[in-house]
Amino acid sequence: MRISTKGRYGLRAMVDLAIHSGGDYVPLNSIAERQNLSEGYLEQVFASLRKAGLVKSVKGPQGGYCLADDASKITVGDVLRVLEGDLSVVEGSDEGRDIENAVEYCINNEVWKKLNESIGEVLDSITLEDLVTAYKKLNNNMGLMYYI
Repeated sequence: MRISTKGRYGLRAMVDLAIHSGGDYVPLNSIAERQNLSEGYLEQVFASLRKAGLVKSVKGPQGGYCLADDASKITVGDVLRVLEGDLSVVEGSDEGRDIENAVEYCINNEVWKKLNESIGEVLDSITLEDLVTAYKKLNNNMGLMYYI
């Protein structure tokens, strides 16, 4: 499995939005500037996120984007599934199929199925709020460093 730039940049932008929104709408150009990403590319990413119901948008001078739900209810898995589609290492198993190849069947059930489930569990266990908390902790620790 390989996460594309769309997934990586989209997740960065969602965490940035969670950090800076505070319930207000955040202009996309602000996110793009802070994250050093193309605003045009983020427009495409956020169109998908809006269509999936993860963000809300308002047009106009005071417009922008905000999370559609609390950061504690949006997982990394939610974001990546919208932007990447299926997150499986190997496409779905052939459970409904007659057993034509017992070795393949065993590998599907004992390796790929378990690996796909594990990936899903990890991605669904991390929320945007978790990432915001980690960011703030890191940012506070870095703020205390002094150089002479």
